[in-house]
Amino acid sequence: MTKLRITNRTRHTTLAEECEQARNFVARGRGLMGRTELAPRGGMLIEPCSSIHTFFMRFPIDVVFINRARQVVGLHHAMPPGRPYAGARGARAVIELPAGIIAASHTAVGDQLELDDA
Repeated sequence: MTKLRITNRTRHTTLAEECEQARNFVARGRGLMGRTELAPRGGMLIEPCSSIHTFFMRFPIDVVFINRARQVVGLHHAMPPGRPYAGARGARAVIELPAGIIAASHTAVGDQLELDDA
């Protein structure tokens, strides 16, 4: 599976160096459930997807919702385990990241992201 590097072109910051991709039904359904951690510069792109939950997760995550043009349409900082729902209007994909990455990268709604092979 190809891993992605995710860069915030608007802020000139990096969100993930090695982001996994979940693009089939099984991978999207499993997501990060059951894992004990997410690598510090890792992440997971779930596509297509417009909402998530954190049931059966063991750690908080930052969540970035993007549209087809890879523009940020929603953010969730440090979403804790066991939450039933997070979503964003117009989202086409979700990027799950270690908690704190949104703040560290200064990512905001409206920012343009770039996804390249790692």
